[in-house]
Amino acid sequence: MPMEVGNLVNLGVLDVSDNMLSGSIPVSIGGCTSMEQLYMAGNNFHGVIPSSIRSLKGLSALNLSRNNLSGEIPSFLGSLSLLEILNLSYNNFKGAVPVDGVFRNVTAVFLEGNSKLCGGFPGLHLPDCISEKANKRKTHHTMTLVVVSTISAILGVSLTALLVLLGLLRKKGRSQALNSVFLDRESFPTVSYHSLLKATDSFSEANLLGVGGFGSVYRGMIREDDAMMVFAVKVLNLSKRGAFKSFMAECEALRNIRHRNLVKVLTACSGIDGSGNDFKALVYDFMPNGSLEDWLHQTDPTGRFAGGGEGVCMRRKNLTLLQRLNIAIDTAWALDYLHRQCEKPIVHCDLKPSNILLDANMVAHVGDFGLARFILGPSNHVHAHESSSIVIRGSTGYVAPEYGMGSEVSESGDVYSYGIVLLEMFTGKRPTDEMFNEELNLHDFSKKALSGGLEEIADPMLLEEGWKAIYGSEEDLTSHGRGKTVECLVSIFQVGVACSNVQMKERMNIGEVAASLSSIKEKIMEDHNLHRS
Repeated sequence: MPMEVGNLVNLGVLDVSDNMLSGSIPVSIGGCTSMEQLYMAGNNFHGVIPSSIRSLKGLSALNLSRNNLSGEIPSFLGSLSLLEILNLSYNNFKGAVPVDGVFRNVTAVFLEGNSKLCGGFPGLHLPDCISEKANKRKTHHTMTLVVVSTISAILGVSLTALLVLLGLLRKKGRSQALNSVFLDRESFPTVSYHSLLKATDSFSEANLLGVGGFGSVYRGMIREDDAMMVFAVKVLNLSKRGAFKSFMAECEALRNIRHRNLVKVLTACSGIDGSGNDFKALVYDFMPNGSLEDWLHQTDPTGRFAGGGEGVCMRRKNLTLLQRLNIAIDTAWALDYLHRQCEKPIVHCDLKPSNILLDANMVAHVGDFGLARFILGPSNHVHAHESSSIVIRGSTGYVAPEYGMGSEVSESGDVYSYGIVLLEMFTGKRPTDEMFNEELNLHDFSKKALSGGLEEIADPMLLEEGWKAIYGSEEDLTSHGRGKTVECLVSIFQVGVACSNVQMKERMNIGEVAASLSSIKEKIMEDHNLHRS
């Protein structure tokens, strides 16, 4: 690369990535004092990072990845106050990583492929730097402990017990070493692309769990000391418009929230893939029973989820009345937490069956916060920095009608989506079913339940099997049991219709919804106990 590049004092952006440039990075590049972005990735540059780069005070992005650069990472990079992105991956750097400036943001620094680096901010998960002098101090300290232990028998016994305890903790720590990377929610650490590549068998189709608007979800598995850790990996398709913004929104929303009915984010990955492209992913708890969408509408070729055995083909999975009610209650409490209990209230903006996931015990967890927005609280308005022009949020059939007329996002919009999901759960029909048109929608269709037409609209499986699943025997399918089933369903449809009212002011708040559905469940259980007695 010619030394004359330094004469371009007014150059704002220089991109020479993926060429066949070689030699060292010219020292004269420090003369480009107006430089804001410098991209030199994918070449054959060698040597050290020239100290003259410290003169580029306005530098916001520096990418030197996929070269043969060596030496220590210079600390002056941490003093570039405007530097937001630093990519030094796949070089031959060694030694301690600085801890100031951009290096404090573990999602902005990329260091993969430099096996001799150590230290740095804890979130980078690099090995500790232990110098020879430190080793001598450690040895001296150990010898001191031994001398002291010989002086006092009591101290000696205590020290021995302590060493035994440390040994046990060390053994346990080996089995939990990986988990500590995933479970540290306070610092929200990142995990490497290569770790996820290995865990998902190179993102194989066999591990594909589903495809969404902004990316794909894979099952990941890592074995550690004969124990298998299973998790879900959402890989963003950054070529889709809005995918990066979705990733950042989800990270922000999930960073400080925790509730038993919200999908738990374990960690994030923000780096580059094997081809040098940007790669972003989120890692979640794995939900072995899939989504509510799977149970309501899809078929199971084996019949296992439907209660059948091998050879039972294309039988629909079935949820009992009580299971559906439990899922509805779980989802309501999740929204109540987001709307009323978070320090900054959150509107989900995309509630639908595919975003309600079920764990091994069929407990519901709301996920996918890619469209979530913070609101200001009492005013129920979206955050000031959010554009009011981006108001049509969510999926067709579930999005609140007022969003289409320019209204800002609000908790009431989530309640509308919830109402549609509730009606879908108990009719078995999507809001986008071909039977619905401009003259008839799921809300109006469900109103029939309130005027004596419940058996025309309720999912037939509920009337055939719902009460039997509660009572547990064929004999209990009496007129009493069927009548109670109808009564229970009518109450549920009343809630769903109220939530999905076109008029915002007529909708229930989500706390009332959760309380009403919980009351219906209690009545079911009371009737069950009375019937058995």
